[in-house]
Amino acid sequence: MKKSIAHLLQPMDSPGDLREARSEASKLPEQKHPSSQDSRRSFLQKAGLGGLSLGGLMMLPIEDTVAHSTSKVNRNSNPSELKITDMRVAHYGNVPLLKIYTNQGIHGLGDVRDGADKRYALMLKSRILGENPCNIEKIFKKIEQFGGHGRQGGGVSGVEMALWDLAGKAYGVPLYMLLGGKFRDKVRIYVDTPTMPDPDEFAEKMKERVEKGFTMLKMDIGIGLIKDIPDTLTNKEPWMPLRGWTDRDVMSHAQTRHQHTNIQITPKGLEKMVEYAAKAREKVGYEIPLAIDHFGHMGYNEMIKLARAFEPYNIAWLEDLIPWQNTEQWKRITEAITTPTLTGEDTYHKRNFKDLIENRAVDIVHPDPGSAGGYLQTKKIGDYAEEFEIGMAIHHAASPITFMGTVHAAAATYNFIGLEHHSVDNPWWENLVTGIDGPLVQNGYVQVPESPGVGLELNEDEVKRRLRPGEEYFAPTEEWNELKSWDRTWS
Repeated sequence: MKKSIAHLLQPMDSPGDLREARSEASKLPEQKHPSSQDSRRSFLQKAGLGGLSLGGLMMLPIEDTVAHSTSKVNRNSNPSELKITDMRVAHYGNVPLLKIYTNQGIHGLGDVRDGADKRYALMLKSRILGENPCNIEKIFKKIEQFGGHGRQGGGVSGVEMALWDLAGKAYGVPLYMLLGGKFRDKVRIYVDTPTMPDPDEFAEKMKERVEKGFTMLKMDIGIGLIKDIPDTLTNKEPWMPLRGWTDRDVMSHAQTRHQHTNIQITPKGLEKMVEYAAKAREKVGYEIPLAIDHFGHMGYNEMIKLARAFEPYNIAWLEDLIPWQNTEQWKRITEAITTPTLTGEDTYHKRNFKDLIENRAVDIVHPDPGSAGGYLQTKKIGDYAEEFEIGMAIHHAASPITFMGTVHAAAATYNFIGLEHHSVDNPWWENLVTGIDGPLVQNGYVQVPESPGVGLELNEDEVKRRLRPGEEYFAPTEEWNELKSWDRTWS
């Protein structure tokens, strides 16, 4: 305070001194986004930096004097005046990072989910420019019609997630507080494990996970592991080779809905599949929850057969046995077996979980915020499932930014079970961000951050190092500024 008074009591400047100060101030570089400040405030901030004294202030109009006197006040504490001014993408690996800018110099970060197209988000830019980013549900209502299932939900979801990060920064509070507060201080992680062809090596990999401190595991055990063993599968020939989910041929096994492949698993096939779970249990014991995923595309009767074979190994859940849309078939599976069933990572919006939940067709719902519509939709799905005594695990396989945002959503949801960590074997994944001392996961849990918003920022150098060939770091996207369609879907 004494320093400020001394500054104000300097000898009065002459008009010439004032003009010189203004001239020098005008030479200061603009901020990266000039639109983030109105002209008067921008001018006064520069003039203040140029050294306006009490005499200079006395020669200004009263509104300019007040503006100058408060020029160092943190404008981030004025969220009612926030406006979205820009949205850009930086695509690293298979994840498009999303950044939303505002007129107050703060930004929000999200992503467009793993394997999604950045244009799912960019097409929404013209629909959100000028909006107050803190009006998250209003903006979501405006853009939710453009969301779809799987990666097609990545655009709407990415925007929603970036808005929550931005709002937390604007209000100066961690994201979980905006979602209603937290039920837990740390969030349990389950770690995904890539498929390995040898059962003993696969089991050893699971043991390594436990030795690293993880307390919840998942294995990918599918028919691709046994396809080359004679007499394990019936009717595999039309679908050979059994390629993975990246196969884009509409007539391939990967693109054919489960019930239409007519592949059947034989007793020998069951024995070979179960061997993976049996050997894993020998290595990690029975106190560690162990889930299974990626079985392959077979009908629900085959999935019942397979599920019953796994029952002696106390499996935590069987994931995505058939497409999530097949509610009636899911209910048949769930009622026929004792192992919990789970689905939902490709499901967009709470309304599309309602049939599964209300019919109790699965034991656990499994949204991914990157497809479900974002953090709040994920919490709404969990809250609705809770009403029917159904738990919620959460899928995640994208950037550490939305991973930590999902930690907040998990902390704020009562019936949460576990959050997937899909990048534990990626040595540079955590280097993409700053803000929290690593490792993010310690002893199988992530501490819920107390910093504003998500609690992380990007490590610019590392992200630039990992950009996809031909991509730029948050390059301008003016071509997406103009709205060119009439979006109403009813007359």
